Amino acid sequence: MAGLVAAARARELGAVPVVFEQGNRAGGSMLLSSGVVWRHHTLEEFHAECPAGDPALQTTIVERLDDALDWLESLGAPVVERATGNARTVGRRFDTRGLTEALVRAAGDVRLEASFQEATVLATGGFGVRLAEERGLLLRAAPWSNGAGLAYAIRRGADSSAGMDEFYGRNLPASVPEELYVVASQLYGARALVLDDSGREFFTGEPAWHENDLVQATARLPGGAAWYVLDGAALRERVRERTIAELVDVARAVGGDVVPAEELPFRVPPSRKLLEPPFLAVRVRAAVTHTLGGLRLDEAARVLRADGSPIDRLYAAGADAGGIFTGGYGSGLAAALVFGRIAAETAMSEA
Repeated sequence: MAGLVAAARARELGAVPVVFEQGNRAGGSMLLSSGVVWRHHTLEEFHAECPAGDPALQTTIVERLDDALDWLESLGAPVVERATGNARTVGRRFDTRGLTEALVRAAGDVRLEASFQEATVLATGGFGVRLAEERGLLLRAAPWSNGAGLAYAIRRGADSSAGMDEFYGRNLPASVPEELYVVASQLYGARALVLDDSGREFFTGEPAWHENDLVQATARLPGGAAWYVLDGAALRERVRERTIAELVDVARAVGGDVVPAEELPFRVPPSRKLLEPPFLAVRVRAAVTHTLGGLRLDEAARVLRADGSPIDRLYAAGADAGGIFTGGYGSGLAAALVFGRIAAETAMSEA
């Protein structure tokens, strides 16, 4: 998304940009998402959620996202809902296919299946593929987000951000096709007794509302896998528009392990979460959507060296830009939109 945004904004400003897309389609991982572009209500809430993130970059998103959302609409991006469905956040839900088509029209020259050589604005999707492979995790993203932009910038002297081992992701029941990345996500860890393969509760306290902290903890287990154990009352609860029982049905349908809790190879410990039969256990595996670490940059989207100086004519946006959400969770689509526009504006002003 970030590369298309940068090209569309640059074209508005009079440039003739070219988007070199490594994949066989435009839109990157945005096309596979729920399409919600959001921010926290206040900077204070943002920083509390992502305490190790760069405050200056977080401020930029809070201050500039709303205008950027209006800009997306002006390009013809179709809005599905003018709310996020979450009282903690504000933003809009877009139809991802329509959003991709609008950005491609505005960007102009988009060349698919182009091998990475060099670029002025880096927006290659981070290094989620590499991180998933290195740690033995599932991938929940475009399969070409392999860190090409990061490697190029490092060769040119760039510094990396904080949080290089962190990622945003979801716990999935199995490896699933990309059209099921959203619907197959098992987003009910707060209602479950969460156990490792020995039957030990490995997560202290309750997960955050987004459960990215639980996904990170799952990823640190052997095999990046855990069990969610549920009772009958939990199965009736709703997560957004579906019941947990329906989410479990999806897990079963895609080939995940869904078994009666008494069939687990360990004794399930007593828990206040397990009071009403039937008791079901769902095997989940951590899946990487995008990396949170990446290139260090300033508020103008300029890629920085370790001493804080900008590298000449090198800018970054999207998951290539790191250090925004370190220690927590935020909208990667919002960062792609805001810093994609800024990267184009800065590149034009410094040309």
